[in-house]
Amino acid sequence: MPIGSSGPGVSHIGQAYHDRVEVRGRDLCGDLMGRLSFTEYFHLLLTGSEPTDDQRFFLDLLLVAIAEHGMMPTNVAARITLAADPDSLQGAVAAGILGCGPVVLGTSEACARLLVQAQGAVASGERPAAVADQIAREFRASGGKLPGFGHPVHRPQDPRAERILELADQRGVSGVHVLLARCLRDGVLKAWAKPLTMNVSMPIAAVMLDLGFPAATVKAVPMLARTAGLLAHLAEEQQHPVGFLMASSAEQAIEYRPGGD
Repeated sequence: MPIGSSGPGVSHIGQAYHDRVEVRGRDLCGDLMGRLSFTEYFHLLLTGSEPTDDQRFFLDLLLVAIAEHGMMPTNVAARITLAADPDSLQGAVAAGILGCGPVVLGTSEACARLLVQAQGAVASGERPAAVADQIAREFRASGGKLPGFGHPVHRPQDPRAERILELADQRGVSGVHVLLARCLRDGVLKAWAKPLTMNVSMPIAAVMLDLGFPAATVKAVPMLARTAGLLAHLAEEQQHPVGFLMASSAEQAIEYRPGGD
């Protein structure tokens, strides 16, 4: 296959040579190092292009917003893993990231897919509010959990979500997907007959989509951000261990009943 063509057996990300490293067609040492921040470099790695000012600003913002949220299951799993195997920092990080799914941390991907689907209906001529109302009604009728709504701690609002939306408005990047996110919030209020917290995952997805990020890249942001948070927790775990304390507390919280159900 000719060099530069797309298809099986081709990567466009990077290549190491004996005298240089090339990343996305750029010289790592001669161009990127010392010029790009890590956020800008992450954007280049992820998308193949350097970010605009707004893309850089909001990628920074979202990484900061989602990196740390206390003793979440991801951090607990990582700390207990490191307590059990103190020499396996990489294993502990992996244990935490494995928990990035549809309940904790990974919801932004589901939000992005939902917003893309909703925008498809809007592009065909339906009103955003009507589309959002229908989606909310369908989830309510099915008994399903609508991605991006509900939070065990933040009520009635998730302060991170509100700050993202505030800055998106201030910087003029709020577009069709942010509008749909807000319409979904209104639709949820009607369908559930009570307000449900719009959590941080929905604005993360909406702003990224409005800034031109593909839906498939949205989950990368919370994963990268939470890796930084995990490393902080694991550094603390090495200095001030609490992993076994958490494991012991979990055991004490569970009642043992011999036999079956």
